Amino acid sequence: MMGRARLTCGVLAVGVAMLALATPGWPGTTGKISGRVVDSRKQPLPGVTVALPALHLGAITDPDGRYTILQVPPGAWDLKLSLMSYRPVTLTGIQVSADNTATADAEMTEAPIAMPELVVSAKRPVVDLKLTSRLASVPSTEIAKLPVQDLADIVNLQAGVVDGHFLGGRLGEVQYQVDGVSVNNPYNNSNSLQIDRSLIEEVQVVSGTFDAEYGQAMSGVVNAVLKRGTEQFRWNAEVFDGAYVFPGSQRIVEYELHPFGLQNYQASATGPMPFPKTTYVLDVRHYTSEDPYYGHRVYTPWFRTPTSDKTQNPDGDGSQVPLGWSYQWSGLGKVSNRSIRNLELSYQAVVNWIDQVNTNWAYRFDPDGEPLTETRSIVHGLDATQTLSKNSFVSASLRQNYFTYQSMKYDNLYDSRYDQAGPPTTDPNQLPEPGAIVEGVDLGRFSQTTNALVFKSTYTSQLSHDQQIKLGIEYQWPIVEFGNPGTLQYVQTGSGNQLVRHVNEPPNFPGVQEYRPYITNAYGQDELEWNDLHIRAGARFEYFNPRATVPSDLSNPANSISDVPQSHPVATTRKITLAPRIGISYPVTRKSAVYFAYGHFYQMPELGQIYGNSDYAVLDNLQAGGITYGVLGNPDVKPELTVQYQFGYKQSITDDFGVDVSMFYKDIRDLLGVEFIDLYNGATYARLTNVDFGNVLGATISVSRRDAWLTTRLDYTWQLAQGNSSDPYETATRAQAGEDPRPRTVPFAWDQRHTLNLSATVGHPGVYSASAILRAVSGQPYTPALAASPSTGLETNSGRKPGAAVVDLRGERTLPIGSPSMTLFGRVFNLFDQRFVSGPVFSTSGSPYYSRFPIADEVALADPTRYFTPRRIEIGLTLGPGGPAR
Repeated sequence: MMGRARLTCGVLAVGVAMLALATPGWPGTTGKISGRVVDSRKQPLPGVTVALPALHLGAITDPDGRYTILQVPPGAWDLKLSLMSYRPVTLTGIQVSADNTATADAEMTEAPIAMPELVVSAKRPVVDLKLTSRLASVPSTEIAKLPVQDLADIVNLQAGVVDGHFLGGRLGEVQYQVDGVSVNNPYNNSNSLQIDRSLIEEVQVVSGTFDAEYGQAMSGVVNAVLKRGTEQFRWNAEVFDGAYVFPGSQRIVEYELHPFGLQNYQASATGPMPFPKTTYVLDVRHYTSEDPYYGHRVYTPWFRTPTSDKTQNPDGDGSQVPLGWSYQWSGLGKVSNRSIRNLELSYQAVVNWIDQVNTNWAYRFDPDGEPLTETRSIVHGLDATQTLSKNSFVSASLRQNYFTYQSMKYDNLYDSRYDQAGPPTTDPNQLPEPGAIVEGVDLGRFSQTTNALVFKSTYTSQLSHDQQIKLGIEYQWPIVEFGNPGTLQYVQTGSGNQLVRHVNEPPNFPGVQEYRPYITNAYGQDELEWNDLHIRAGARFEYFNPRATVPSDLSNPANSISDVPQSHPVATTRKITLAPRIGISYPVTRKSAVYFAYGHFYQMPELGQIYGNSDYAVLDNLQAGGITYGVLGNPDVKPELTVQYQFGYKQSITDDFGVDVSMFYKDIRDLLGVEFIDLYNGATYARLTNVDFGNVLGATISVSRRDAWLTTRLDYTWQLAQGNSSDPYETATRAQAGEDPRPRTVPFAWDQRHTLNLSATVGHPGVYSASAILRAVSGQPYTPALAASPSTGLETNSGRKPGAAVVDLRGERTLPIGSPSMTLFGRVFNLFDQRFVSGPVFSTSGSPYYSRFPIADEVALADPTRYFTPRRIEIGLTLGPGGPAR
């Protein structure tokens, strides 16, 4: 496996030559500035030099006084305008967002003699009237002031996002990108990186419809633009310590303060390297955290004894240990070179290294029995941007996305401690507490590795001041491995239970399997600004080759039935889709606009689902009258499809106050679900196919206020998300429970009707600031039960959990002690120690706090980990004359 990784790294090195010559920029990393320069009589001024000195970029105004500057990185920039016989003008603080246009108009006055430069502070528009869909751009200056730590915290604050679900879609329907290139793990379509806020220059969250340059997503796009190197040396460091503080909160457990349970150390530096026109960025972070709930090492997992003897004679040392913990290293390294005229080359690597133990309340007296989870990920590669002219450029990226995950107690399958400990065991007399494990270790073993090579390139051309086109291609070659690196099983023998090891014994005990699909796509995007009408239209072509086989006859897939047609492996078909998309924005007045967007969005299901359990030989012993509910995989499924419509109205009521109202509808088809297939002998089995469906109707309201000392934003989302099942396996689960498996329309499990996010920041730049975030939500669905047994005939998701509200705070004060600057800050998460937010409830009561059958639910009632994460307080210090710049 590591040899393959080294081979891929070699391919990356060879790819340097390709990058300079490809038909090729990766979208999502730069924007543009355009505007019009006039004189005091409002007449256009041609020939004005418009420059961005910090970036060595610029333009000259045309006969209409218009200009456009391409390839501007996200951030706030100063723009200088000069023309002989006119007073120079500098526009400061022009906020640029990736893939969008920042408008900077200016007026110049005649000056026959030299006059001091006129400095005008630019103001970021509170509402961008040119956007054709919902796009939230959060710059690093705002991120630094909010009580958030990583990318996921920022994303969950945006309108239409509910615990990772975008506008009512399933999990895994979002495309996560770093600098415009996908970092999704195709095994489960999730983000393969945890990105700390110290790495981020800007976060863009597109919910609903999005341009043709984004694919393999049905509900939204998240693009994290990372820091860039600067030509001046800058450094920054941050340290904080924290703890969970929740005395008297009735969380069942005995509270004890652990003041060093959370620790964070982060440092970054940027500046020039000892090579011509070469800069670097380096950021390193170390984070450790302990779970808020602690256990006691009353027992050890090893040296098995009769449980009655062990509970009476505990063999542990009685020490207090956290039930869960995490030990993380992460960082960014980037080098950029501009020594070749009109060509920028860069290499960057983002790394995560995480060891952790997940909390399991059952192990509170045997904490050494829990498995260790190890996650390693690196996204690295080369980027190149070639400027062809002042109006066009080509770019390319060649990246390796490497992700590996494993969860097991011991790395070695033959470790003797497995034999000494045995499986997790509880005392039959329910000592020391009901449901508590008193010996044994977790026998589960799972690993998953994705090694994907991604090549992406785009050609961008500003054909005229009013029209820009983009043409792009992308290739992905993922190697996906997952499964059980050995299976441990206890079997009954004449001498008692015996631990048996199975090593790659298909079909019943397969080992780690490898799959090599092939993915490619191409797109064309046209952006037109004509007489105030803004149109973004495009189409995306996508191709997926599973490179697998399926049985030719699904009624005899294992050839276990004689005298009927025999099955043989046939190759899966190639999947080809064409997705049209269009967005229109039209200003109704100078400060208001209506917009509409429509598109088709395709996505292949998670590879871990369609390839998992796809060896149909497991059906060899399935006999007439027998039914199995182990759902088989199906590599030959079609892409899932969502057709989206969005309509909205936005208005800048004043220069500091704006409103954006939108409505959306999603028609969701061909979702992965379960079908039941009959064998020739009358037996039945289940397999995955494209049968599930759903639809989402909703509306969002965003209200923003922004001035020099106070910034507020309110996002409210109402939605109705429903379909026939909330996950691909739900139909089989219902059939196994004796319920009617036929399709019906019910609320999805994440159908949160009302979601409100309110954030406010107040302060004086460089002196102090304070911010607060309020998140208020209505209850999500649950299935009520009349009795303790699960099958009571009540309709799925017909009940509603309680609503909840959570408040987070952050405050900082710059200390007047000279250089280097020092800022003291504090953060409080879950200020009021809210115990419940959209978590599990008891089906018989609809409450997280009590059950109508307390004896049957005795173990769950005593489990404090069912509740929301308790109050967390952090205090820290930031050092340095400045953080990494753009």
